[in-house]
Amino acid sequence: MTQVLVNGLLLGGLYALAAAGLNLIFGVMRVINMAHGEFLMLGAYVTFYSFSLLGLSPLVSLSLSMLITFGLGWLLMRFVIRRVIGAPELMSILVTYGLAVLIANLGLFFFEGVFRSVPAYSGSIPLMGLSVSKSRGIAFLAAIAISTGTYLFLKHTTLGKAIRATAQHAEVAVACGIDVERVRFFTFALGAALAGAAGSLLITFLSVTPSIGGVFILRAFAICVVGGLGSFMGALGGGLILGVFESLVAFGTNTQIAEAVAYFLLIMVLLVRPQGLLGVKE
Repeated sequence: MTQVLVNGLLLGGLYALAAAGLNLIFGVMRVINMAHGEFLMLGAYVTFYSFSLLGLSPLVSLSLSMLITFGLGWLLMRFVIRRVIGAPELMSILVTYGLAVLIANLGLFFFEGVFRSVPAYSGSIPLMGLSVSKSRGIAFLAAIAISTGTYLFLKHTTLGKAIRATAQHAEVAVACGIDVERVRFFTFALGAALAGAAGSLLITFLSVTPSIGGVFILRAFAICVVGGLGSFMGALGGGLILGVFESLVAFGTNTQIAEAVAYFLLIMVLLVRPQGLLGVKE
């Protein structure tokens, strides 16, 4: 049972990193980014080709994945997303869903539909009577380091405080002299980079295809609801909770039933505490 819990926490760290960017974007702009999973997919393929063609370690190509997805997020914000900020949330869902379909199909065209993986870290490490997969352990530590760094950035830097102020009340932030549009550009790009980082780490222990974004966006939404929409720390907590629950259910039943855990948690939280664990009521 302890081994199952450890495996769940290791997986939950990746879930948390993937969902943190989505929650950050929603918290600042109230935009529901359906294309968030596609940034994860692109990050995974950057790492795959960096490893297979250039021989780069995933931890080295991680920064490249984040840089590319950050730039793509900035471009999409510049030409597409900024036009739906302030519009009804259904509008942002439709626009970003269209982007998700476009990016996924471009991925199928360029990357093909075969499963890809990066076998960079094989074997396991014995730890206090447990067996910890090297790939999952390294991915978890990297994900926690990135999440912690992002939290400290939001907490202690000038730009991070501007992001938090814009999330709390954009009009008051403008009155205080904050360039809200610049903050929104950076936030969307940062959220995309976090998803790209999650994809780079994920491909080291799971096989991916260009359609994997559609799978992870549903989990990311469930995590955001469980943790609290707009709460960065809520996304981290929700990701760890989902990872542990999935592992427990897969251990007690089978992996097919475990796939439904995210949606069960989503429904239960909406019924009992609609604002999520760390969210606040409107």
